[in-house]
Amino acid sequence: MTDESPRPPRGPVALTLLTLLGVLLFAGFVALGTWQVYRLGWKRDLITRVDARVHAAPTPAPGAAEWGSITAQSAEYRHVQLQGHFLHDQQTLVWTATDLGSGFWVMTPLQEDDGSIVLVNRGFVPADWCGIHGTCARGPDGETSITGLLRISEPPRLFRHNDPARDSWYTRNVADIAKARGLGRVAPYFVDEDAAPGTLDRGKPAWPQGGLTVIAFPNNHLSYLITWYALALMVLGAGIYVGRDEYRLRKTG
Repeated sequence: MTDESPRPPRGPVALTLLTLLGVLLFAGFVALGTWQVYRLGWKRDLITRVDARVHAAPTPAPGAAEWGSITAQSAEYRHVQLQGHFLHDQQTLVWTATDLGSGFWVMTPLQEDDGSIVLVNRGFVPADWCGIHGTCARGPDGETSITGLLRISEPPRLFRHNDPARDSWYTRNVADIAKARGLGRVAPYFVDEDAAPGTLDRGKPAWPQGGLTVIAFPNNHLSYLITWYALALMVLGAGIYVGRDEYRLRKTG
């Protein structure tokens, strides 16, 4: 049986490097945790602001004079009202998947009295909806008033891109749709129409089915900040342990 002699104290270079590493890790974890504190406050404020917009009484949709100032932060999910007539012959079907199954969003331009156009998502239809072949009722004709939630134009998807030449659509990208349909003076946003009062037709859903906007903001910032602060405490604890161990070795050496 061999006797194990206690290890000697660490030298000044090793201690300096360990101290620097510990300080950097501790400061980094604290900074990340503090950043998540600010993110948590921002996310809670966003959720409160959007909830207030969604449940507010509808106000007139931003006109052409306001289009340049429209941003997601300032306007998305605002409850708005529009009046005009639908251009059903310029309708676009955008592929989607919802709780009702796979199908399409029915994007129909609505032309206002001043000639400006806003794309309206009239709602969801299943993949076998007869309107795909133009055999179903097109929707309301003449002067129409609708309410809904203002949405910002969607960017292209990573793997599935709009193909106007084939009339194949995967994102509600206002600029792409407007260009493909030859629309002028189009708002840089679209509107998700509210659900119609009568959503059933002889016990079956009436298509298009509006009011299906999904409003979900993942909020994991609390768990993130706890994780970063916990790691900072672990580094601090490890530093205290190493310091006490070094003090003991020097005291008994």
